[in-house]
Amino acid sequence: MGVIGSLFGKSRKAMPPADLSVLKCDVHSHFIPGIDDGAPTIEASLELIRAMHDLGYEKVVTTPHSMADGYKNPPEVILTGLEKLRHAVKEEKVNIKVEAAAEYYLDHELLENATAQKLLTFGTDMVLFELPFVSEPAVLMTAVFEMQTQGFRPVLAHPERYPFWYSDVSAMEKLKDRGVLFQLNMIALMGAYGPGARKQAEKIVDLGWYDLVGSDCHSMKHIEAIQVARTEPYLHKLIDGGKLLNAAL
Repeated sequence: MGVIGSLFGKSRKAMPPADLSVLKCDVHSHFIPGIDDGAPTIEASLELIRAMHDLGYEKVVTTPHSMADGYKNPPEVILTGLEKLRHAVKEEKVNIKVEAAAEYYLDHELLENATAQKLLTFGTDMVLFELPFVSEPAVLMTAVFEMQTQGFRPVLAHPERYPFWYSDVSAMEKLKDRGVLFQLNMIALMGAYGPGARKQAEKIVDLGWYDLVGSDCHSMKHIEAIQVARTEPYLHKLIDGGKLLNAAL
């Protein structure tokens, strides 16, 4: 979710494009056609996956939205879509691995499915989840505890996008202390979600709290934004820091 916001904003001093091939794996995208707000057709899916291959990725873990109200997408829907997508990628001879998990919205179904161990994972035990953008959920720490109790490693999607943490990062620090992994949306660094998210992303990079970087790619507009983000000094700083887990997945 989110649209390209600052392609028209004040530019910064650009660096040479970062080599994304060192990441090997992208962990957040919306490539399964027709099941959420990502690729609408298999043709659009293939265009995006070709673009990811051209950026240097060897693998993508695509993560459709899964929520109680909206894009429900139980595991069987996602895995059926994954097989169709893999077949199309093979037919088109695009040399890239395609796997799937989900981007779970923090609601009652996430808690129920964690307890029932019905969550799709990547990297064997990682679960990608997102929060509402209005306020920090009262059940956040409960959900983290439940996921961890059931053997999952919670991965918080795009923490830089939650405005309720912009003036105080102490709640984020508590999550890190509890072992929650943080995943950056790369295009936040070029202002795709506005100056607030960009500043917060840079702050989290400086704190060394990011464990994974993802594209959150929905469309070719995001691919264009990634190309801009590759020249951002903070993306270079993050990749050069050597702490990202992407390449090990």
